[in-house]
Amino acid sequence: MSDRVLVTGATGFIGSHLVKALLEQGDKVACLVRPTSDTSGLPVDELELTIYDISDPDTIKKPIEEVGTVYYLAGATTSRGPAGFQAVNVQGVENMARLCAAQSSPPTLVLLSSLAAAGPSLSNRPKIESDAASPVSNYGRSKLEGERAARSHAGEVPLTIVRAPWAFGERDRDTYKIFRMVRYGLLPVPVPSSNRYSLIHAGDLAAFLLQCAQHGERADPSDTEHGTGLYYAAFDAQPSFSQIGLAIGEALGKPQPLIFHVPRALAIGVAGVLEMGARLLGKTPDIVNLDKAREGYAGSWACSPAKAREQLGFKVDKTLPERLAQTAEWYAAEGWL
Repeated sequence: MSDRVLVTGATGFIGSHLVKALLEQGDKVACLVRPTSDTSGLPVDELELTIYDISDPDTIKKPIEEVGTVYYLAGATTSRGPAGFQAVNVQGVENMARLCAAQSSPPTLVLLSSLAAAGPSLSNRPKIESDAASPVSNYGRSKLEGERAARSHAGEVPLTIVRAPWAFGERDRDTYKIFRMVRYGLLPVPVPSSNRYSLIHAGDLAAFLLQCAQHGERADPSDTEHGTGLYYAAFDAQPSFSQIGLAIGEALGKPQPLIFHVPRALAIGVAGVLEMGARLLGKTPDIVNLDKAREGYAGSWACSPAKAREQLGFKVDKTLPERLAQTAEWYAAEGWL
């Protein structure tokens, strides 16, 4: 198998961690990037960069030739509407899987999906791979549709899907917002206090994606209900939002922040106002929007890494507090804090 690999979503914060891990492994890395992508966080001199259009398969045909593995990390996490999610999270996956299948020697396809595709944990038990999927947001539904689009080609393409929970780490601008608030001594909690969350550091997630490419279980095209070729990867700990905020405070070396719970009506109202404002300005809504509010009030977002550990020996190199401290150090060094 070729040691040349292809990555989409390389300029995202998880993608940048994956590219780093691939280069350290000695792979030849080709990246598909959009014309507007910011490549400043990538070692561009060590990469083969190709401008592409996610909706135009012709821009992918040449880069995919003689590739051993494709890592599909491109994804829309926010959108002005369902159509925006569909273009990248569904049609983009379909285009890539179909082109992989058309190769004389189809590459392994590793698809990064999301816990949002599975839906929330409605009991105290974290999600496992064989649980039925029940997404509650437009984003989650699009990620599940993308998984199904990839699975439709699993008879021709070796496919492994990884559903990531709350990912954080260096270059992450979403969790950074919580770091910034805690730095100023405030921790608004906009979700029920009973919610529990699984987390993963982007470096640990990138390492697991490499494991999946090399030794992961492949999807069975006839199995759409029992999770073949599917994994969760996360820390074992499943803290509440408040506990995450307190751990961030410790990582920053700050006193305990002032914790205050935001009433549901107010949280949804703020999300709606911010989303409406973004739409009026012709912008894509921020991470604080009505789609994310639906997820926030749907229940806990926890998943079990047991299958990943049992089949692939998945483990994290550092504890959750250590990874949060590492992330805080990076934010400080880069002048974000």
